[in-house]
Amino acid sequence: MAYERKLRSRQPVNRRGAMLGPVILAGTLTMGASALAEPVFSPEATETCVSEAHATSPGLSGHAVLDCVGRAAVACMMTPGGDTTIGMMECLDGERGYWDGRLSAAFAGRVAIAKEQDAEMRELGSAAASIEESLRAMHQAWIAFRNASCLYEQAQWMGGTGGGPGTMACHMQETARQALKLEGWWGQ
Repeated sequence: MAYERKLRSRQPVNRRGAMLGPVILAGTLTMGASALAEPVFSPEATETCVSEAHATSPGLSGHAVLDCVGRAAVACMMTPGGDTTIGMMECLDGERGYWDGRLSAAFAGRVAIAKEQDAEMRELGSAAASIEESLRAMHQAWIAFRNASCLYEQAQWMGGTGGGPGTMACHMQETARQALKLEGWWGQ
C-alpha cells in the first residue's frame, strides 16, 4: 500500500514517465503473449530427412539417418513459444512421441516375425532359444538402459533448467536409435 502511494505521488511530477507506462505495459503484454504461445510440432522435417536417407541407402545400411533425429524438434523450437524451456521440452517430447510411435510399430512387427520364426523352428524340432523371448528381453534391457542413460544426462545439469530439455533430448535420441534399429537400419 505504501508503495502504491509513492507511485501515485510521482506520476503527476513526471508526465513523460507516466506516458511511457502504458507503452511499456503494452510491450510487456505483447511479449508475454508471445512467450505464452504454444510451439507447433510437426514431424515433417524428420520424415523428409528419413525419406531422403532411405533413398540414398535403400538397404537401410546408412548411418546418415541418425542426422534426421531432432530435425522436427528444432523446427518446432523456431515457432513462437518454442524457445522457452517449457517450449523446448514440448518440442522434444513431440518428436520423442513420433519416434515412440515408430518404435512401437517396429517392435510389433518384429514380434510377429519372431513368433513365426519360433513356430518354424519348433516344427523342425530345434532347441534354439526363442527369438521372441530374446527380443522381449532385449527390449526390456534397452528400456532400463535408456532410462539410466537419460538420468545420467539429467544429472550433468546439476539441477539447472537445461536438465529438462537435456533429459527429453536424450529420451528422443535413444528412442529414435532403437526405432531405427528395429526398423532394420544397420541390418546384419
